[in-house]
Amino acid sequence: MADNLSMVGKKRGREGPSIRGANGGSAGSSKEGRGAAGGKPICECTLCGKACSKPSSLTSHMRTHSGDRPYVCTSCGKAFTESGRLTIHIRSHTGERPYACTTCGQAFSESGSLTKHMRTHSGDRPYACTTCGQAFSQSGSLVRHMRTHSGDRPYVCATCGMTFSVSGSLTQHMRIHSGDRPHACTICGQAFANSGSLTRHMRTHSGDRPYVCTTCGQAFSESGGLAKHMRTHSGERPYVCTTCGMAFSLSDSLARHMRTHSGDRPYACTTCGQAFATSSNLTRHSKTVHALDHD
Repeated sequence: MADNLSMVGKKRGREGPSIRGANGGSAGSSKEGRGAAGGKPICECTLCGKACSKPSSLTSHMRTHSGDRPYVCTSCGKAFTESGRLTIHIRSHTGERPYACTTCGQAFSESGSLTKHMRTHSGDRPYACTTCGQAFSQSGSLVRHMRTHSGDRPYVCATCGMTFSVSGSLTQHMRIHSGDRPHACTICGQAFANSGSLTRHMRTHSGDRPYVCTTCGQAFSESGGLAKHMRTHSGERPYVCTTCGMAFSLSDSLARHMRTHSGDRPYACTTCGQAFATSSNLTRHSKTVHALDHD
């Protein structure tokens, strides 16, 4: 492993930012600052004020300002600011996973991943939203959730400018522009832009219907199908016409209704050109009118 830890570059000729104790003394000197209880020495970054418990921690921190990455992987050339991060990265080449779950045996390359995984067994959710109280097992999940309150959408599509609250949504969106469909069905070969679409598609082969109505027992292959069905029991009609106030349980029903106001007829007969507001009316027209033409 030691051969994989390569220090690159020499120290710069000019001095970097100074390191001083919390009381203004030099880090490592007898004037170094100490905690309120007289505990471990505290070294403070003169650029951002962050306090570190020891000079080596401050040295690592200073690289976040300088951009220095002295620990280089000899396999792929990727560089890191800390030797520990390189050690973890090396495992992506060796396949080493030294941290194993004592409950299910799943193994991980770093201890932090095991800690997160253990919460799937314990149900521990230590990261709570201060706005609504919803709790999460990972800090990253809380960060993403907070954007539902703030409206923050930091991930921007460079092609069309559309913004997203999570990076994964941007990744999936970019496939609209690139045409990339990396998730392929192993049965029929149909490919999809995201894994969720593939999962739903696979149910057309397996017949799996995991979403079950607790009222009547009817099962559905997609959660959206169950949500629509539940409105037949609850009577909920969340889609309201802004023109006349008529309400519908399905968005498609509202869309068809709106054409009675707009006069829009998007379904045109390819034989005679007559247009209709709904596809069912076009189908009926073709069967009753043009079917006779072929008799």
